[in-house]
Amino acid sequence: MTAAARAERFDLAVVGAGIVGLATALAAARRGLRVAVIDRDAQANGASVLNFGFVTVTGQERGSMWQRARRSRDVWREVAVSAGIPIIHTGLWMIVRRAESVAVLEAFLATGMAAGCRMLSPAEARRRCPGLAAPQAAAILESTAELRVESREAIPRLANWLASAHGVTFMRSTQVSAIDPPRVHTSRGVVQARRVAVCPGDDFNGLYAERLAAYRLTRCKLQMLRLADPGFTLPAGLMSDLGLARYAGYAELPAAAALKKRLAIEQPGQLEHGVHLIVVQSADGTLVVGDSHHYAPTPDPFSRVEVDALILDEFRAALGLAPTPVIERWVGTYASASDRAVLIDAPEPAVRLAIVTCGAGASTGFAIGEELIEDLLSEEAR
Repeated sequence: MTAAARAERFDLAVVGAGIVGLATALAAARRGLRVAVIDRDAQANGASVLNFGFVTVTGQERGSMWQRARRSRDVWREVAVSAGIPIIHTGLWMIVRRAESVAVLEAFLATGMAAGCRMLSPAEARRRCPGLAAPQAAAILESTAELRVESREAIPRLANWLASAHGVTFMRSTQVSAIDPPRVHTSRGVVQARRVAVCPGDDFNGLYAERLAAYRLTRCKLQMLRLADPGFTLPAGLMSDLGLARYAGYAELPAAAALKKRLAIEQPGQLEHGVHLIVVQSADGTLVVGDSHHYAPTPDPFSRVEVDALILDEFRAALGLAPTPVIERWVGTYASASDRAVLIDAPEPAVRLAIVTCGAGASTGFAIGEELIEDLLSEEAR
C-alpha cells in the first residue's frame, strides 16, 4: 500500500477481492463513491476463480435468489463488453433420462421461474448437436437465461477494469486485522473509510468471527476436472437428473419427491458424495466438469479418485459419451450454511458483512453488491 493510499479518505473500503467484493466495489463506484478494495492475496485465489464461471439462473431457489441471479446475469452482460471479458457460451441444457425427472421439468415449466425455457425432444436435441449421443435421454430442458465466462480470466479482468475505468484503488497482499469506522486497520497501516463492506468468502474465523459463529457456517469442498476437447461444440452448459435433486428451484417442487427416492436407490454413491453434473466448455474446446460436495470446518485438500469416477460415470450416463482424457484437476472450497443461501449482516451501522453460503457467488454476486450499497447508503440517510 502506498503512502498516498493510506492518506486518502475513501467513501467505502471493501475487504475481499472475490466476486462479491468486486461486485460491491462496482455498485459503489456506479453511485459515485471513492472505493478501495483490500485483499490479503496478491491475486484472486479462492472460490471465485475455482468455479465453472457458469452464471446459472434456471433452478435457483424461488424468490430472492432467482431474482438476484437474473439481475447478476444482466450485469455480467454489461460488464463483459466494457471489461473485455468474453462470454464463452450461453444457455443451459438439462438432459434427463428418467420419467420422474421429466415430471419435475414439466412442473418447473408451469412456474413463473421458467421464463426463457422450453422442452426439447431427444430427437430435436440430437439434430441440433449430433456430437451429443445421449441415448438414454427422455427429455431436455433448454434455457436461454445462462451465460458462461472463464473465471480465472474474468475475475482479474474485472478487477483491472474497476481500477482503470472506475478509479477503484486496490491494496493487494494486505491483511485487515480490525475495523473501527472510519478506520480500517491493516498489515500496512490504517485506511480511512466512511463505510466498510466485508466480503470474506470462506474466511469466517477472522473479522467478526464471534458474530459469524452464531450462523454455524462450515466449508464445502468440491472436486473439479478439465477434460480434453471432445471435437465438437456444446450447445450450452449441460446438467443432468442429479441437478434436479440439488438445485432448490427444482428440488423444492412436490414433483421432485419421487425422483429423490429413485436416485437414492439407483445412485447412492453420487448422493453420498454430493455429486451432480455440470459440463461447460472453454474457448479452447476443453470441458470443465464437476462437481462434488463434502462439508467440514476445514476440509482436507486432497482429491479422491473414487469421487472423480462418480462424476465421470454421470458424464457417461447423461451424455452417452466416453470422457476425453483428464488434463487438469483441482479442489475448491466455499462457505456453506444449512439454513440460508446468502448471509448479510450489519455488525455496525457503517459496516456490512456478506457471504454467499451456497456456491452461487458468480450467479448472484452483482445483485448482492447492489443490495449492500443500497443498504449502507440508506442506513446513513436514516
